[in-house]
Amino acid sequence: MKKINWRVRFKNRAWVVAMIAALFFVAQSVLIVFGISWDYTELFNQIVTIVGAVFVFVGLVIDPTTAGTPDSERVMEYEEPRKEDE
Repeated sequence: MKKINWRVRFKNRAWVVAMIAALFFVAQSVLIVFGISWDYTELFNQIVTIVGAVFVFVGLVIDPTTAGTPDSERVMEYEEPRKEDE
């Protein structure tokens, strides 16, 4: 756990959404152990759909490794997508 850069992880929105989902699953599992049934799946599905749609709309799912949503100055000069040299 010491070799994880938590600040950077929490800046990655896709990772934060995945962590929230994992926490919901853990909470549900713990409640089941105590005999409490909490079925949040419909609410969770709606929230994930909305959040996912927003992320796709702004392009965060496509490239979560970039800082922010704008393209670099170099990319802004492209006339067509760059092709990898083979």
